[in-house]
Amino acid sequence: MLRLRFLATVSLLLALPAFSQTVARKPLPTGPLEKYDNPPAVAAPVPFLAISPPAVSRLGAYTSYQANVDANGNNTIGDAANEPSICVDPTDGSKMSIGWRQFDSVTSNFREAGSAYTTNGGTRWIAPGVLQNNVFRSDPVLNSDTSGRFFYLALLQNFFDDLWRSITGGQSWSRIGPADGGDKEWFTIDNTNSSGHGFQYQCWSSDPEGNNFGGKQFTRSVNSGLSWMNPINIPNSPSFGTLDVDSVGNLFIGGVNLISGRIWCVRSSNAKNAAVVPTFDQSTAVNLGGDIVFSEPINPEGLVGQVFLAVDRSGTSTNNNVYMLASVQPSGFTNGSDVMFVRSTDAGRTFSAPRRINDDPVNHSKWHWFGTLSVAPNGRIDVVWFDTRNAANNTNSQLFYSYSIDGGRSWSPNVAVSNSFNPFVGYPNQNKIGDYITVVSDNASANVAYAATFNGEEDIYYIRIPPVLPATDFNGDARPDFLFYNPSTRQTAVWYLDNNVVVGTAAGPTPPSGWQIVAVADFNRDGSPDYLLFNAASRRTVIWHLSGATFLSADRGPTLPGGWELVATGDFNADGYPDIVLFNAATGRTVIWFMRDAERVGGSAGPTLPAGWTLGGVADFNGDGNPDYLLFNPGTHGTVIWYMSRVTHTSSRPGPTILPSFDLMGVADFDGNGRPDYLLYNSVTHQTAVWYMNNNVRISTAFGPTLPAGWNLIAP
Repeated sequence: MLRLRFLATVSLLLALPAFSQTVARKPLPTGPLEKYDNPPAVAAPVPFLAISPPAVSRLGAYTSYQANVDANGNNTIGDAANEPSICVDPTDGSKMSIGWRQFDSVTSNFREAGSAYTTNGGTRWIAPGVLQNNVFRSDPVLNSDTSGRFFYLALLQNFFDDLWRSITGGQSWSRIGPADGGDKEWFTIDNTNSSGHGFQYQCWSSDPEGNNFGGKQFTRSVNSGLSWMNPINIPNSPSFGTLDVDSVGNLFIGGVNLISGRIWCVRSSNAKNAAVVPTFDQSTAVNLGGDIVFSEPINPEGLVGQVFLAVDRSGTSTNNNVYMLASVQPSGFTNGSDVMFVRSTDAGRTFSAPRRINDDPVNHSKWHWFGTLSVAPNGRIDVVWFDTRNAANNTNSQLFYSYSIDGGRSWSPNVAVSNSFNPFVGYPNQNKIGDYITVVSDNASANVAYAATFNGEEDIYYIRIPPVLPATDFNGDARPDFLFYNPSTRQTAVWYLDNNVVVGTAAGPTPPSGWQIVAVADFNRDGSPDYLLFNAASRRTVIWHLSGATFLSADRGPTLPGGWELVATGDFNADGYPDIVLFNAATGRTVIWFMRDAERVGGSAGPTLPAGWTLGGVADFNGDGNPDYLLFNPGTHGTVIWYMSRVTHTSSRPGPTILPSFDLMGVADFDGNGRPDYLLYNSVTHQTAVWYMNNNVRISTAFGPTLPAGWNLIAP
């Protein structure tokens, strides 16, 4: 929260002698952040617009695709775009739409409501045009309902909003009508089965200049946005924030009071009742460990971050947890920002102590800004933000990512998922790159829309981020690597791969005599893969914990029963730890042992494989967040994918047939598109090949490296 200004009175100085050491914080803006200040730019006629191919920016396994393109998918040179909002069709995750503030020319600050759509999961975007030509709109917010209809809310020049709807996945939009609102509006849709199903809730800033309702900030629509109730006040006037509903339709609003700087979480338990004017029955002050700040060097005319609130509706042990996150300037400091998170397990009555999500060393010259979060249907929390930790100038930024699968108690190591960019490039005579970015999570990945300047101008990018790094990523580039074993010397070696190309090598530790490496996975979740060793005589297992390719320590694992072999690993119970799959070749049965690091914590019978088939690998082929079985028939070289729901086989699809001269060695995501690929091996020529897959369909092929003589490929 913002600290109180110094009151120069003797009594206060006597009562609080240390108070004079506190730092007075710059007040938050109480005027509108979005206002008409330039007429529309004079754009070149369409045939004369300068265009270029859409930008694609890759960092390791992560690929960002430009979304603010034209109707043919090309980039328009000389325009600008920021403040992206993304929505995903819950009935078909390959269909998405992104809205943004569109500046036709950087010579004018006039903005319109830009939008684009994709039908192939985000690798190609089409932008049919703005909602209305030469009509000022700002603060775009998109959402989808359970039937897959998209909604687009935007701020008009007069500080009212209007709402648009698409029944074509964002390919076309129609205006529903006025929607009240004001500066920095946000809205959510109740997609639960509560009495408020389909209700739309909207809140906006309390600033007097950008608010046409005397400070009233909240409205509701019970008919999918066709009409809205008269706006009402919200206790403690939370602004610059978002809202969400829990699994029974209770509404939560997060934001910051523009006068006091205090952050609040407000609840309404009866907004889901169409017969009453909503009331707010709970208002909780929230400590996020710092202040919401504005007009800082990293974003001179914008926010460092808004307050984001999201509720878990997974139906698991974390169901109805309320999460809040923001990029804040730490209390007592006047520079830099951190991404801070709190959670409530009691319906917003109390919140945890603030937790710092960015895991780099504390450095108040660094900015971790535009932090935002989303909760997947399975309860995973995804967080993304801009980060200057790797920039000597403390300005150039990268998109970073972290996730939690235990309700925010622990977090994965931070991962850079974009190249570095200069956020000051391409300002449309307004010195900011907007005020926010957004993320929508599905069970398999985080779908992120963000603004960046890879193209030398402000553009909008989409990136899909899977939460789990490849099991054999030894060098931290988010790409699977090859692990080799020499049976004569017992040595191990790692080949670092970039897609199908070797870019480096390293020596690994040597297992003792009598032990063999049977699997590689990050068993202790420290961000580095570990060896799982097996002794055939004693049936014992041991896990060697590694840092990169360097041995750190060892833990004894479970003992395997006779007749069973360990064939794969995968997280089948969604606790974030890899589990091990056992296979009995005589009976075709599989068993899954649930693991917590080196400890077996449970188990379950898996499906029985048909005669003649083996388990060729485990990976999430259909993107539902569950690992699937890849079956391989050594006699016919056929493959089949068994789709799983946890440990249960739900359906099957045939995969491609492997070439007679090759064998299936495993699966991994070599091209970084979030989908597992086949790794093939020719035992005569020692040649490897990668079959790039989209679910069960082979898309293309590339040769991989040739294996060295005398070495066996262990993983992937």
